[in-house]
Amino acid sequence: MSSPALIGSSGDSLREAFGKALSALADEFPNLVVLDADIAGGTGVHHIRKSHPGRFVQFGIAEQNMMAAAGGMAAVGLLPVVTTFAVFCLRAIEQARLSLCYAKRNAKIVASHPGLDVGPDGGSAQCLEDLAAFRAIPGMTVISPADATETALATRAILEFGGPVYMRTGRSPAPHVFGEGHKFEIGKGQIIRDGSDVTLIACGAEVARALAAAQMLEADGISARVVNMATIKPIDRELVARCARETGAIVTAEDHNIHGGLGGAVAEALAATVPAPIEFVGVADSFGSSGEPEELAYAYEIAAPFIAAAARKVLKRKK
Repeated sequence: MSSPALIGSSGDSLREAFGKALSALADEFPNLVVLDADIAGGTGVHHIRKSHPGRFVQFGIAEQNMMAAAGGMAAVGLLPVVTTFAVFCLRAIEQARLSLCYAKRNAKIVASHPGLDVGPDGGSAQCLEDLAAFRAIPGMTVISPADATETALATRAILEFGGPVYMRTGRSPAPHVFGEGHKFEIGKGQIIRDGSDVTLIACGAEVARALAAAQMLEADGISARVVNMATIKPIDRELVARCARETGAIVTAEDHNIHGGLGGAVAEALAATVPAPIEFVGVADSFGSSGEPEELAYAYEIAAPFIAAAARKVLKRKK
């Protein structure tokens, strides 16, 4: 178990935390190059454009070309980091599949503006399918950190990791979940609040909401464990199985379609290890709409009260 989590005031957005971390790490990784599709201000990489302009490559609005070029750069020993909005990554799925994963290239994709966090830009810009799409590509590691602290740690981790990675960041200021002593390891989930009745497994923006839900449940005498599952692929099957054994009921929470993302990965792990009743909190197979992120979290039922309601529901199925 990691050090206890906290829910503090909002700090940096995940995209800004990523951009600052990337700039700070550039000298440590001399082969690092950053690829941009004309939205550096929206992804956080404006920091490295300013600090290391020679490592910043502008592709314009040409995501497929950018993704394919990353494979070529990796082939000659560079460490390319492809940056754009999550929804625009969907344009370049084929290139990510062939130029990065099929070719086994050491390149990273870091996508901002995922899920309902996009807010006022509306349903056409709210990417609710990316975790599922990239999780299905052989050889792709998929990560969704919870706050700015974890994003900075994950940025270092993916640069040190050998192989293709897809990592989400985020548009909006994010609540502080972790303190300075937080540790991040690719492929490992963490129990950040213990409990014995039900386990809430969350990623990204939903981790803070799962912690809030656990507090709501505590007021009703329900002891909820909260797991930060920042790595969706490879999922931490050992931890999922342990939580199923020890609490007997699971709720997953993600800012993503309920199909194919964190919930699907956890369900697969449960089926292969310790089956247990599970409820899925996510967007119920629909497109989003325009609104502020927190308003949308309530409209699409991924806010803390809906996580708590899912926990009460799954407890009724617990034997």
